[in-house]
Amino acid sequence: MLFGKYRFICELQGDAILPYYKGSTFRGVFGHALKRVVCVLKQRECEACPLKARCVYATVFETPVAMQVPEGSKISTPPHPFVIEPPLTEQRDFKKGETFECALLLFGKVNKYIPHFVYAFAEMGKLGIGKRVNGRRAGFRLEEVRNGTEVLYSAREQYIKRDHPIEHLALNREQVLSDGKTQKATPIRVTLQTPLRLKFRNALSRADLPFHVLVRAMLRRVSALFNVWNGGEPDLDYRGLVRRAEDVTMVRNDLSWFDWQRYSNRHERRMLMGGMVGSVVYEGRLGEFMPLLELSSKVHLGKNTSFGLGKMDVNVL
Repeated sequence: MLFGKYRFICELQGDAILPYYKGSTFRGVFGHALKRVVCVLKQRECEACPLKARCVYATVFETPVAMQVPEGSKISTPPHPFVIEPPLTEQRDFKKGETFECALLLFGKVNKYIPHFVYAFAEMGKLGIGKRVNGRRAGFRLEEVRNGTEVLYSAREQYIKRDHPIEHLALNREQVLSDGKTQKATPIRVTLQTPLRLKFRNALSRADLPFHVLVRAMLRRVSALFNVWNGGEPDLDYRGLVRRAEDVTMVRNDLSWFDWQRYSNRHERRMLMGGMVGSVVYEGRLGEFMPLLELSSKVHLGKNTSFGLGKMDVNVL
């Protein structure tokens, strides 16, 4: 699956007040800006639009409306092909002239639309972000867009580079088995950098993450992304992986529940979006799970990933 991680470096044009967790703010303004940039029939809802199947905005933000679940697939809803990674700082008050950075992760064919997204981010700066200060939201100037160390756009040159290397994520049975040959009992630490919201047995897990529950979440995420944005189900021993994951022990649990709210324009109300944060240490025969863990650390897990939720980091101890 094609995978691009694009870093947007911006400079504030006014004082800003941003929430503790900034994912909803950036996702919301990004959606408004992208629709303003690409939507042809401005007054029509995406579901009734005859152009939805070819529209960049509908594909990215209204994915269940624009995309169909592949025939024979077990997934119920096609996943969004993007994740916004907001600034992870706890800072809320920002001054004019301060810089900030956020990242946009893109999956599959939508990587070819990066010029649209760069333009949308520039438009975000005109719309402004955060709470109103002196009657207006803080504007910002998009200074640079980077893919790794390569500069794709700079405000000085006003040019978007279309051709750039894109990473290809792969996961298959042969790769997992190869990594699993050395089945030593090795401890790993999984750190949840942004709230993880996932359900097990129809309930949100709260500050408890057995390894088999984490593996189930990773397999669901990978299966959904690869089915829709890579053209097919990954060749994995799903049942076997879950069964063997039950033998992995949780030896330390430093997880806690973090509550935050966002206002939903669609539902016209504030919504709770809490999830697990912190770290957990697992020990067992983890070799065969490492490719899955490494891939999942790039694409985020659980519910509401497009807000930047479910970002995790994995370290071998």
